[in-house]
Amino acid sequence: MEYKFAKRIQNLRASEIREILKVTERPEVISFAGGLPAPELFPVKEIKDVTRLVLEENGAKALQYTTTEGYTPLREWIADRTNKNMGSSFGYENILLTHGSQQALDLTGKVFLDEGDVVLCESPTYLAAISAFKAYGCRFKEVPTDNDGMIPDELESILYSTQNVKLIYVIPDFQNPTGRTWSVERREMLVQAAMKHNIIIIEDNPYGELRFEGEMLPSVKSFDKTGLVICLGTFSKIFCPGYRIGWVAGEEKIISKYILVKQGVDLQCNTMAQMEIAKYLELYSIDKHISNIKKAYKRRRDTVVKAMEEEFPEGVTFTRPEGGLFAWVELPPDVDSRDVLQKCLEKNVAFVPGGAFFPNENRQNTMRINFSNMPEERIVEGIKRISDVLREFIHAKLQASLGD
Repeated sequence: MEYKFAKRIQNLRASEIREILKVTERPEVISFAGGLPAPELFPVKEIKDVTRLVLEENGAKALQYTTTEGYTPLREWIADRTNKNMGSSFGYENILLTHGSQQALDLTGKVFLDEGDVVLCESPTYLAAISAFKAYGCRFKEVPTDNDGMIPDELESILYSTQNVKLIYVIPDFQNPTGRTWSVERREMLVQAAMKHNIIIIEDNPYGELRFEGEMLPSVKSFDKTGLVICLGTFSKIFCPGYRIGWVAGEEKIISKYILVKQGVDLQCNTMAQMEIAKYLELYSIDKHISNIKKAYKRRRDTVVKAMEEEFPEGVTFTRPEGGLFAWVELPPDVDSRDVLQKCLEKNVAFVPGGAFFPNENRQNTMRINFSNMPEERIVEGIKRISDVLREFIHAKLQASLGD
């Protein structure tokens, strides 16, 4: 039967990560694929106690509908935390709770994007943001990006030469997929350029608190004097992803539009989840929990970097992130990481090919490595398996070139 789907559906594709994760659910697979937190660090006992307390103290309210904006005590905590970490001046009325930052991305598309509008992004950028925005018929312009962030002259050139630019989407801290962090100068430059052209900036910050070394840098928002920067955050990486609670923080006039579109999607986030998180934050130290996460992830970052330094063949380069969950690998130009992945899966090891993180360019000689989810000994073994496959591919390409 022929179904009459909406036009927007025709260009949507399944997430490469989600498809790969179906394979990596097998316990024998060493997975560097998903951006999964370490499950052994989830505070299960504390959450069990918190759940009981919420039901005992306020069970009827916890099981009832709540406002679209979300549970006020939790919004107040988020506003205070955002102000402390990002140099903003938000109150609870500036916060909308969402089903993870992924819903915040989708709502952003609903609020701002019309067919044919342009989104500027880093090159590469977060593939699920590409998927969320693409559903609204936008086009992407990749701003040339180096280890310090978007290159200022390139950004200015694109802004002057491109019509219908609606959004600039960035992940300045421990970026997904590269793990890179923007310099302070580039952050300030970005805001100045956006103010000059009156363009909204979406500052996505799921990893900012997961810094292993060095000082926390001023946020993009901290340079914003006109309310053009909208901040996205989530509990998924600093607490528990299964709660699916994130947020949008911005000017009240902007948040009111987000509230309208969220009401048409799901009315509200899970009341019980919101109240459980708020109760945990009241009774326990989230800073101590985050500190434990960072210690574990730093060990795993150190392990994956050391293993790549020792095992990866010549011609393969990679980033050394100061925090977050990811490292980025670049292969010789003629090696396709999709082909490498197929061979790696035969050896029960997985990663995400990098091409999907480029909305236009599709550079296939790249890959993303997640180091947060596997214990150290499996990281070492997994990198060895990937290295063996890479040597085979690079040797085969070399032999082919000599044959030519």
